Amino acid sequence: MRVDIENLAAHRGGRPVVTDVSVTVPSGTVLGLLGPNGSGKSTLLRAVSGLASPSAGRVLFDGADITALNRRELARKVAVMAQEHSEEFEIPVLDMVLLGRIPHGRGYGRDSDRDIALAREALTRVGAAHLETRSFSALSGGERQRVLFARALAQDTPVLVLDEPTNHLDIAHQLELLDLVRATERTVMVALHDLNLAARSCDAIGVLAEGRLLSLGTPDEVLHTDLIRSVFGVESTAVAHPRSGRRHLLFDARSPLKPNDHGDTDPSAPTQEEITTP
Repeated sequence: MRVDIENLAAHRGGRPVVTDVSVTVPSGTVLGLLGPNGSGKSTLLRAVSGLASPSAGRVLFDGADITALNRRELARKVAVMAQEHSEEFEIPVLDMVLLGRIPHGRGYGRDSDRDIALAREALTRVGAAHLETRSFSALSGGERQRVLFARALAQDTPVLVLDEPTNHLDIAHQLELLDLVRATERTVMVALHDLNLAARSCDAIGVLAEGRLLSLGTPDEVLHTDLIRSVFGVESTAVAHPRSGRRHLLFDARSPLKPNDHGDTDPSAPTQEEITTP
């Protein structure tokens, strides 16, 4: 399912957080969103998923404006894994994953055999089948992340919106989860902090700073050292990964340049007019 974001702006707490963002995410594409804390990644994802209303612009799923969809219809199109969730759910893990099946049910009642089978399959895919009977509140941070991703998979939507899904995961499970994301063959928008992990796992990268989309393209097009310096305030060295040949960043030191001083970004980076994912 294709996602179109057109001139989107969003406020949070009465202040502008996202300003005039436009991007097209073709069906089956994994788009990684990068940017420093406070750059607007989470707010943008909340607007795309319908959890928050934009103050301007619109979001389209295969040409349909999400404002024309009721909550049930929207929940059948996009599943969300947000950063913000209660850690005190005193329910078994299987029941937590089954919450993803609610949009497909016919009302309140017993879960169908198919719902239970899909929930268990999702837990198996994320390596959490052994947690099925545990209480969600008793899990570690990494275990919770895997269960919440299983719930998103069980929702069985063509679009996934994932906000920092690798939080609390060790490196092995970070790689495993992002490999699972790619294997879903769904349209995915995912906010990440690890630039090299994003470069490895995403078809396209969008970089946000101060609520604006500064650059978007393939990882090799976007993740250059000038942009890393101006957006993140870090000096870096780009090398070719010895196995994949793809660009890999080595981070050297904090830069004396103030982050978000964008005056010296690479002029070859895609401009706003060129922003469409590969």
